[in-house]
Amino acid sequence: MAPVAARSAGAVGAGTAILLSLAVAYFFCDRRCNSSKNKKKKSKNGILAAIGNTPLIRINSLSDATGCEILGKCEFLNPGGSVKDRVAVQIIEEALESGQLRKGGIVTEGSVGSTAISFATVAPAYGCKCHVVIPDDAAIEKSQIIEALGANVERVRPVSITHKDHFVNIARRRASEANEFAFKHRKSQPNGTDSQQINGYESDGHDHNSPFPNDCQGGYFADQFENLANFRAHYQGTGPEIWEQTNGKLDAFVAGAGTGGTVAGVSKFLQEKNPNIKCYLIDPPGSGLFNKVTRGVMYTKEEAEGRRRKNPFDTITEGIGINRLTRNFAEAKLDGAFRATDMEAVEMARFLVKNDGLFLGSSSALNCIGAVRAAQSLGPGHTIVTILCDSGMRHLSKFCNDEYLSQLGLTPKATGLEFLGIK
Repeated sequence: MAPVAARSAGAVGAGTAILLSLAVAYFFCDRRCNSSKNKKKKSKNGILAAIGNTPLIRINSLSDATGCEILGKCEFLNPGGSVKDRVAVQIIEEALESGQLRKGGIVTEGSVGSTAISFATVAPAYGCKCHVVIPDDAAIEKSQIIEALGANVERVRPVSITHKDHFVNIARRRASEANEFAFKHRKSQPNGTDSQQINGYESDGHDHNSPFPNDCQGGYFADQFENLANFRAHYQGTGPEIWEQTNGKLDAFVAGAGTGGTVAGVSKFLQEKNPNIKCYLIDPPGSGLFNKVTRGVMYTKEEAEGRRRKNPFDTITEGIGINRLTRNFAEAKLDGAFRATDMEAVEMARFLVKNDGLFLGSSSALNCIGAVRAAQSLGPGHTIVTILCDSGMRHLSKFCNDEYLSQLGLTPKATGLEFLGIK
């Protein structure tokens, strides 16, 4: 430091020069540190900036009834109306960064509704389009929302995942067809390329006739069930938010699983922060995950008795429950699992509207049942967090429709929480 002090002596004292040089060093170090942080987590603007950092609220009625602090993370406040907004953003950004998707490309996905709505919501922010394949027994308002958002909707009959025309398998094919279309259209242009690949896709030489716009830049199958970007959205986002919002003072987390991304990402993050936090699954009728967690075997009574309905699982809840082990769910760190019935889900949804003003969808109601079960298991004085995935607004024709429920023998009758053994 002596040479610096000597050169500065005419203007300022040696001590002042040292302080000045330290301040400059601190300034550049701080900028480098902030730059490093920005590289890890890019800032977002527009509608993307409104996704995540959702409130964590106390569910008063359930907390008072159980003697625990039951907290719900309000994912229904995301712009697309559900927790799936986080997944859509993560999947699209990773695909763009890897070159598997380009601006002007079409994101395809098979979904029962919420994920499709989220992709339709955020894809335009990245300059992309969206094509959704949805089973035709999903609530009709979901398809209407997706179409209103400008996405293409393809409704198909429900079949087993092993069938080539399962909605997920059709969505996978549509991405390949979009790539084939873009490849052929590009070759037909005056300055077209002879490259055999587009978005990492190699032409199979087949003539696909799917209707895609002439400016289509290929397709990308989001694959929410097996794409680990789903898990990362919650491991890097939802989990850390819950930890910060509770100041690390929580005893349990509980959620259902469809793709498994939410329960896996959050549970793994929380247990890495504190192995004493209990993480539980809540599972609907007909899903095999309860037995997978508690007995190590994917098994359902309905499947064994050969009386499953046309759906892959026997429940009125949409977007939750599954009979196969996904790559996302395999990342989960779970201490146990609970079961819930359709009747309990309906009763819980009505109870929360009446007592808390919370108008929730079927999977959110199921999660709240899981939170109560966890409270009953752990006893009073514990803090339990769950996910309020979406609102009842996209369930008006089925789960929130009294006439539809009465046809299934699911008319709610409870006056309190007696359906969960609480008087």
